[in-house]
Amino acid sequence: MTGSTALVTGSTSGIGTAIAKELAQRGAHVLVCGRDAERGERVVGDLRGAGGRADFIPADLGGGAAAAKDLAARAQRVADRNVDILVNNAAVGIIAPTADMPESGFDAAIATNLAAPYYLVGALAPAMAETGKGAIVNIASMAGEFALPGMSVYGATKAALLFLTKSWAAEFGPRGVRVNAVTVGPTRTPGSAELGEALDALAAQAPAGRVADPAEIASAVVFLISGAASFVHGAALSVDGGRTAV
Repeated sequence: MTGSTALVTGSTSGIGTAIAKELAQRGAHVLVCGRDAERGERVVGDLRGAGGRADFIPADLGGGAAAAKDLAARAQRVADRNVDILVNNAAVGIIAPTADMPESGFDAAIATNLAAPYYLVGALAPAMAETGKGAIVNIASMAGEFALPGMSVYGATKAALLFLTKSWAAEFGPRGVRVNAVTVGPTRTPGSAELGEALDALAAQAPAGRVADPAEIASAVVFLISGAASFVHGAALSVDGGRTAV
């Protein structure tokens, strides 16, 4: 991946940070993106300290289309070239019964989880296609494959992202851009910590019987980006401990 530029949204913590580290270790210039500048600069410092190349771009993708288009433009300016790798990882996980879902929560989930990836791909994939190469990985969830109480909005956005993965594979694949997804199961991150024992209970239902480490998700993402997955288009790689299989 040496010489490539990778934009990883939501990469100031958790899964996104793990992905950024893996890509930097493989020689990519990683554009770390998130809302928290302090955390972002800390991640960049860690990547550079390990010998990688990285820059932080502040962005709040809760702004939907406008925020995504602005991020795409700034990413190209910071890198001084086109983006070769896009990882749509940023997400808002609003958990609430349908009757209690606040409009602000619904709107935030649609903007961050669905509109932002859509418009980032629209802004960046055409340039990838012009060069005849590129890789996009969408971070989906097992919540987009089967129903979980209180996760109707989050699950709907992730189900839509899985469909978009296939649609973009059909649209951009013939021009050299591979688009795939990773469907994530229970993972130990700062964001999932608020679930407490419920996270472990959910993980216990899977054959693996445990919660994933972010590095395990990152390994799957790196595989889909790498040349080892050169014949993989439109796939949804389940990294959920086997939960959706059984």
